[in-house]
Amino acid sequence: MPHVKKYLSANAMLECARRCFAKEEFKALRASSYSWEDCLMSGLAIFGLKFPSLLKFEQAQNEPMIRRNLQTLYGVKKAPSDTALRERLDQVSPSSLREPFKRIFAQVQRSKYLERYQTLGGYHLLSVDGTGQYSSEKIHCQECCIKQHRGGAISYYHQLLVGAIVHPDERVVIPLAPEPITKQDGATKNDCERNASKRFFADFRREHPHLKVIVLEDALSANHPHLSMLDELNIPYIIGVKPGDHKYLFEWIKAAKPKTFTQGDRAGNRHTYRVTEDVPLSDTHHGYRVTVVEYEQKNPKGKIQKFSWVTRLPINEENAYEFMRAGRSRWKIENETFNTLKNQGYEFEHNYGHGNKHLCSVFSMLMLLAFLIDQVQQGACKLYRAARKKCGALYDLHQKIRVLIQFMVWSDWNQMYKTITSPTHHPPPEIGKL
Repeated sequence: MPHVKKYLSANAMLECARRCFAKEEFKALRASSYSWEDCLMSGLAIFGLKFPSLLKFEQAQNEPMIRRNLQTLYGVKKAPSDTALRERLDQVSPSSLREPFKRIFAQVQRSKYLERYQTLGGYHLLSVDGTGQYSSEKIHCQECCIKQHRGGAISYYHQLLVGAIVHPDERVVIPLAPEPITKQDGATKNDCERNASKRFFADFRREHPHLKVIVLEDALSANHPHLSMLDELNIPYIIGVKPGDHKYLFEWIKAAKPKTFTQGDRAGNRHTYRVTEDVPLSDTHHGYRVTVVEYEQKNPKGKIQKFSWVTRLPINEENAYEFMRAGRSRWKIENETFNTLKNQGYEFEHNYGHGNKHLCSVFSMLMLLAFLIDQVQQGACKLYRAARKKCGALYDLHQKIRVLIQFMVWSDWNQMYKTITSPTHHPPPEIGKL
């Protein structure tokens, strides 16, 4: 059987989450017949087992095998009903769910697995972007942002700011604790991605004070207040810019004398770089200077792609190719993160429950935590990868797991993965009995 890293297995990461959910800050909330760790782990199980709705999860609890598996695989002693789960989780502040993200990430660091994500002299790439999460013209809560349409219609929505450690050569991403974009307590105006990013990066630097990262973001983030904030937090950046959004910057570099160099690769692509240093970011912030990197790729068939970034990192002919690949890795937040969450069984845009206050954001946090656990397994757990390879598509692995928990009680995740990988290896008979 393939090797399993002790602290990066599903068993260890779920136990880590459960210990975090058993802390005193949760016990201080309104009491109930269900423990807080059971409620939060039940919520995590919904996304870990890829149930399409709370109703399906509640129906599944009526099956004795599934109830036992919730206990053996997630440590849920008494799973709450649909209604009880919504009522309980609606009380939880999303910020109180950051701890398991931090602890699991620490285990990824200690295992040395994170070293494979290093680039540009020991940095890690942190791609950050916001995405729509929920929208309705009827259902809303205290934290909903509000959009007034022409004609008088009103829609309510939630968004989420997500950051993940990425690498040009790695399909696996390592998400950090997300930041909900919701109306803040006492606020009269909508929250926005810019305010959420202030909270996100402040929390990130507080929780990871020594982690060397380079932030990757889109052109909307190439503004003086945001870049100054990153400077204060000692976070370098590679941020896309566009001629239409940054006219002053691009007009200024027309008269400049950039460093230009061209490289080729084995595939026959030609890479051309124009590096212009000491460029004013805008006319209103002329004193804030950046380096502009204009890049053009021409493939053997003559197709041309162009990208532009601003940075304060030193760029030269030796590191330009690595820099370009880092900048283009920003899209992994879209392709490997948002696309997976929306189309690979996590049902990111499905309304699992809105509640009156925190429920929508709490479900989002638990979904991202389940995604983190899956991603770490995919990258660092050979047994999980073997099980997924046996099933083929990720969706097929999730489907097989949901079938297996209906007909067999599993002692832990490793036992299930071994059985999926090698069907001739059956669990002991007593495991399958209630």
